[in-house]
Amino acid sequence: MNPTIVFGVIAGYFMLLILISILTSRKSDSLTFYTGNRQSPWYLVAFGMVGASLSGVTFISVPGEVGNTNWAYLQFIMGNMVGYAVIALVLIPLFYRLNLISIYEYLRSRFGRNTYLSGATIFLISQTIGASFRLFLAATVLQIAFFESFGIPFYTAVFVTMALIWLYTFKSGIKTIVWTDTLQTAFLLAAVVITIAVIAGHLGKSGQEMLGIIMDSELSRIWVWEGNSSQNFFKMFVAGIFITIAMNGLDQNVMQKNLTCKNQREAQKNIFWFSLSFFISNLLFLALGVLLYYYALENNILIPAATDELFPTLALNHFGTLAGIVFLLGITAAAFSSADSALTALTTSFCIDIINLPGKKNINQDRTRLLIHVGFTFLVFLTIVVFNEVNDRSVVGAVFKAAGFTYGPLLGLFAFGLSQKLAIKDRWVPYICIGSPILSFILDQNSQKWFDGYAFGFEILLVNAAITYLGLVLVSKKKLLQ
Repeated sequence: MNPTIVFGVIAGYFMLLILISILTSRKSDSLTFYTGNRQSPWYLVAFGMVGASLSGVTFISVPGEVGNTNWAYLQFIMGNMVGYAVIALVLIPLFYRLNLISIYEYLRSRFGRNTYLSGATIFLISQTIGASFRLFLAATVLQIAFFESFGIPFYTAVFVTMALIWLYTFKSGIKTIVWTDTLQTAFLLAAVVITIAVIAGHLGKSGQEMLGIIMDSELSRIWVWEGNSSQNFFKMFVAGIFITIAMNGLDQNVMQKNLTCKNQREAQKNIFWFSLSFFISNLLFLALGVLLYYYALENNILIPAATDELFPTLALNHFGTLAGIVFLLGITAAAFSSADSALTALTTSFCIDIINLPGKKNINQDRTRLLIHVGFTFLVFLTIVVFNEVNDRSVVGAVFKAAGFTYGPLLGLFAFGLSQKLAIKDRWVPYICIGSPILSFILDQNSQKWFDGYAFGFEILLVNAAITYLGLVLVSKKKLLQ
């Protein structure tokens, strides 16, 4: 694709985001960055969360993965729907009742300072790695599509990108994110719909015929019942429930947006409508995956060995200028809708949980928060640089997967806190939170050898949480809280 067109698309996109930032920054105060003054319309939050939840990884990987596991991923999404219901009915009332800014403040009131800091630290580490990984994938695509043509080094491109994200989020934080996420979700979904329309035009098919291709394809098979398969329905469905609770309901990045709604009822309404939109969006991605493989076979196009490369290859090299532009808009929107909110959530958690910034009256709070925001922006940049230096996607993917293991302790901590009235020996919790992911990772790596071919899938999170829960039982004080 013509690099000048790519530059125009990206520059125009960021100019629009900065304009939104200017408009939303009016009448901001010190709490606007963290809570948006709890004035966000629920429907805006619901729609915007779709793009943030899908991310650049989903945008690229889900259509390509159809060639490996068909529509088995939909079993996981079905579990997600139940998980979101639990968030709406259990966690949202809890967080609103306690009037939290950071959701990890609950751990301090329930267990103690060590548990509180352990939960916040787990989030900070996981979110830094996760945001870096997602942005790394998107930056790689943009580097190939645009920056290489002008001889711009990868590091420079990433640095400029991070600086732009900081520029439109530093003033009003989550208030700006709610609005930019809405725009980015619109771009992301429009990219999928337009790409499907472009494929239909190239194939000369009507909408009904395209639907027939999807329905009749072997790639649209959903159900997997083999017990040892990592795509087994029961594994994926149950894992979908608890991964949603852990990585959405117990993640400051996601919940911070929900807590900007005016009240508990609107936040719950937001979750239910968001979950429905999320399900439909994933159906679109899976349908696109079937059509991408169909198009490649019909036109004798070599399918890349790495399935993540299928969508970018076809969009940028075979579908024409319009499809290429909407693909770039989609991947940019998907990447930055998760990266910008991650930076805001990291800054919020560090300010609230680690240094208790709002409780310090004798310092310039806005200046301190701004410096912390700059620090996390630079940290994510450095992490992406390290990923690029490793230059091995399997290694980088393993690091991302390892970061996912740290959500198990969060799930275990909250599950214990909500289901038990036992007090615990707070000083032991950090050791439990370190040991649980390590034991889970060892089990995951050796399960097929130790358990007669059984392969853990997403359900390893439950094992992780169970180990944490058991550890808390062992260090409980055997007396009830008052």
